[in-house]
Amino acid sequence: MIKIICIGKIKEKFYESAIEEYLKRLKKYTKIEIIELNDINNNSNKIILQKERDLILNKINLKDYIITLEIEGKQLSSIELSKKIEETFLTNSDITFIIGGSYGLHNDIKNLSNFKLSFSKLTFPHQLFRVILLEQIYRSFKIMNNETYHK
Repeated sequence: MIKIICIGKIKEKFYESAIEEYLKRLKKYTKIEIIELNDINNNSNKIILQKERDLILNKINLKDYIITLEIEGKQLSSIELSKKIEETFLTNSDITFIIGGSYGLHNDIKNLSNFKLSFSKLTFPHQLFRVILLEQIYRSFKIMNNETYHK
């Protein structure tokens, strides 16, 4: 099973449509769950990160293989990500991806990570990034199964 824990709700219909499409495609390969957590409003970045940390910690299963999405993380090609997911499923039945809020992830969450992943040094809107992550997970399963899609 794959879980995606993320801060913030999807607000735009076109992102919702893209997410639904990839969730539908992924059902063929794995069970997938998206856990949306509320944005925290506060004037202090430190307080926001602490409150988001608490929300995320309530949803993490420490038995899962935890992959945090971080700009400082390791960048992988689609083929490398596919191999990472495939190898992880050999020893773990569940993978949890964590997408932080606007200020990233609290260090306590980063320290729980089994693997720190970066898609780019660019900054993406969190709603768009959720679509990108789902597309790459879908691409990974297509690669694992030697199915046409990956180019």
